[in-house]
Amino acid sequence: MLLTSIILLLYLLFIGIGYWLKYLNLSYLKKHGSSVPLEFEGAIDPELLRKISAYTIENSRAGLAESIVSNAILLVFLFGGLLGLYDRWIASLSSSFRTSGLLFALCLYLAQTAIDLPFSIYHHFTLEERYGFNTMTVRLWLTDLVKSLAISLVLGGLVIAATLTLVSASPSWWWFWVWAFLLAAGVFLMYISPTLIEPLFFKFETVKAEGLEEGIRELMARAGLTVSRVFQVDASRRSRHSNAYFTGIGRVKRIVLFDTLIQQMSREEILAVLAHEAGHWKRKHVLKRIVLTETFAFVGLFVAYHLVRWSGLPGLIGLQQASFYARAMIVIFLGSLVTFPLTPLFSHLSRRDEHEADRFAAELSGNPEAMASSLVKLSRENLSNLHPHPLYAAFFYSHPPVVERIRSLKGQNAEDRGQKAEAG
Repeated sequence: MLLTSIILLLYLLFIGIGYWLKYLNLSYLKKHGSSVPLEFEGAIDPELLRKISAYTIENSRAGLAESIVSNAILLVFLFGGLLGLYDRWIASLSSSFRTSGLLFALCLYLAQTAIDLPFSIYHHFTLEERYGFNTMTVRLWLTDLVKSLAISLVLGGLVIAATLTLVSASPSWWWFWVWAFLLAAGVFLMYISPTLIEPLFFKFETVKAEGLEEGIRELMARAGLTVSRVFQVDASRRSRHSNAYFTGIGRVKRIVLFDTLIQQMSREEILAVLAHEAGHWKRKHVLKRIVLTETFAFVGLFVAYHLVRWSGLPGLIGLQQASFYARAMIVIFLGSLVTFPLTPLFSHLSRRDEHEADRFAAELSGNPEAMASSLVKLSRENLSNLHPHPLYAAFFYSHPPVVERIRSLKGQNAEDRGQKAEAG
């Protein structure tokens, strides 16, 4: 009982910290949100600034409501005895270890999807619609939902079935074989996603803007990167938000531009955004993140192996006995308690990489001003919060606050000009 109380109190404490940080962030925005940062003067007027603040506040409140519902359901499910009932119901459906495991996981996934549906509908057709972002029809939203469910059930089912097979075949070493399998499966998905999965949702076309693809290829060549294809996608069918990204790995690595980004930015700004993405590859940020993630996964699975075998594990949530799958769920819950305090560390590492990619983009393009102006446009068009609370940003932000990024780029530009003047 004492351990159960400690675990429950820890979870409530971490939830409380998260909500307190959200409160700090919104309070900070209400206090400072009426002032236009120097870096955005001329690009954002007071009316647009009020719109940004309102959008940020509504988005945060919607996220808070979803979080409260999800956390309440999880606590009732784990500590209210529902997990035990669910576990026994699954056991009554099949005596097969693999079949029971599949049913256990997939039914939970469908239940979670059903819980998320009202929030997804509100997000797309009320919140995003109100602020002029949503362009998705109900039919397209339903089509995407069905496709996502089908892909998740098929791929997720295959991964779970293979994982349970490894557990059954190697009771003492399954943690290692599962880690190796999930690593291989992740790499495989990086290969097939650009050609088999992403086209199910977007229409990929060659870049239509005259001379842009040539400019991109020349930029990537200077960066020492080989890109198989450069595409634009019809993201405007779903939203007016803009983005660009690298996808794939090895020979299937490609660049994808949202058509909204092409419409909103100049050629130099687009090249600066892609130079930033190239910086992540050249500075091996992607590889470092994979290594870090897989290291934690390796250690986590080793610990999970021992916890799952521990006879006292079900008692941590008030159960007398539990199946392998229920025990795995308890371990995942405990894992969330361990990783929450590490959130600021992971956020810091991510922000450091973003700063490094910004510097790389400025050096590669030779145009820090274009990178800075692209960030101004991205923030303006996406109604990004320009006044996050420093503590909230330090804890949760994977990217540095945009004002900080622009200030750093302009400082780099001034430094470069000073060095050129000295050399001259």
